[in-house]
Amino acid sequence: MSMASSTSIDALASAIVARFLRTYSYTETLQAFIREADLPPDVGQASGDDTHNLTIQSLLEEKKTFDHTVNFERYGKDDKENEGWSVPAPSKPTVIQTPTSSNILSASVELWNEPSHDKGSPGSVQPLILSTGADRQAHLFETASDHASLASLSGLYGSPVLSYVSIIHGRYILMGNMSGKLLLQQGNRVLDSRKDHAKYVVKVVAHEDKSSSGSSRRFWVATAGWDATVYLYRLDIPAEEEPNSSLVIGEPVAHIKLTTNPESLLFVPHVDTGELLLLVSRRDSTHIYYYEVASSTSESRLLGKQNLAPHSNAWVAFSPAYMALSPHDPGLLAVATSTLPHLKVMIVRLLFPSTEPLGDTESGDAAVTQASQALASLALQNREDAAILLQANTFAPQTAYSTPQIVWRPDGSGVWVNGDDGLVRGIETKTGKVVATLKNGHEFGSKVRTIWAGYVDVPGEDENQTQQEWVISGGFDKRLIVWKV
Repeated sequence: MSMASSTSIDALASAIVARFLRTYSYTETLQAFIREADLPPDVGQASGDDTHNLTIQSLLEEKKTFDHTVNFERYGKDDKENEGWSVPAPSKPTVIQTPTSSNILSASVELWNEPSHDKGSPGSVQPLILSTGADRQAHLFETASDHASLASLSGLYGSPVLSYVSIIHGRYILMGNMSGKLLLQQGNRVLDSRKDHAKYVVKVVAHEDKSSSGSSRRFWVATAGWDATVYLYRLDIPAEEEPNSSLVIGEPVAHIKLTTNPESLLFVPHVDTGELLLLVSRRDSTHIYYYEVASSTSESRLLGKQNLAPHSNAWVAFSPAYMALSPHDPGLLAVATSTLPHLKVMIVRLLFPSTEPLGDTESGDAAVTQASQALASLALQNREDAAILLQANTFAPQTAYSTPQIVWRPDGSGVWVNGDDGLVRGIETKTGKVVATLKNGHEFGSKVRTIWAGYVDVPGEDENQTQQEWVISGGFDKRLIVWKV
């Protein structure tokens, strides 16, 4: 343990003891404790923020919960023959000077296509750092070493952007904001917008349908809103498009009405049939739901679900708060959970359902008995349990108001997760161990709101480009940070 960590723990212990003495009016003992320990006179006073007002009782309750839930964790074996966390890994922080000071809500490296005003010219495409903030603006920065600010987009969105996705090498970008709008943007122009959600578009995902033919490219777009609804859109984009032509989002082709707010979305092709499925997780449910992606019906059919807590009980209740598909295995999923008080990571093998919807059975099936139902349920639980390859505690603190995120390292050797303590943690996917901690970037104790990881083509000398592995993080300390090797 570092000297800084030891000092912070000693200070926390002193504050808890002082709080106890103040609570039970041991005034003389408190004064003696403050004098002998050389503490400030107001140590242990309630701050008004219950998240920081730890007591001995709350610590004992947290320890009891931790001891009970640790039995459900699942770690891999440290096999020396197989490669684990690859080194070197990003660890050096570079703070980007943002034009405005506001909480960072989302950030990543995206291909950005700035349309040309000359007819017939395709415009310039380059990778840029894109961030959105609580000030209802989006900022663009160069990937070069100085990360110079290129543009600030203001007055386009009406409310803060929570999620976005780019398509066709950055020709278009779809943005979802807090007012419930979905915006279609090209460069610094908003081509179209729709407000189908009542509030808070928290996730936007897109997928190109490679099976479509003709003179257009088909994209499926899904949005998750805090009106307990998921909308599905279909965009048919001309392959040969004039620079000044316009495109509209169009009416949603289908929707999914949920009993609670959705948490995360993911388009995944079926590993056997190639049929496109939409994975949905929602609050207060330990399941991943598999939905059909089609425009033939107004409501997408539920094809199946997979329980991430098949032998569940009240002690291990959680929601799959964020899902990320492995960059190398189309059936391997990383999940960040909503567990309290610490974020947990799961590595799960997807159990793709049949393309037939739930409840469809052939007329020739044998009669179902109570015993056969129990055996089938147990077999399903065992199958779902075997699909959980890893279930590990990251010790990244979070509350019921946190926004857990998880991203894969581009080589698949590990994942990164955010936390509410100003740290970004790296977890080895083979063992589940926390093997890296990105610190000295964000303010200690601040909320890291968003993270991104991947390879970036960086301009070098003589106009040559080098590929580097980056992690980008943004937080409520108003800092946007690039972590490099």
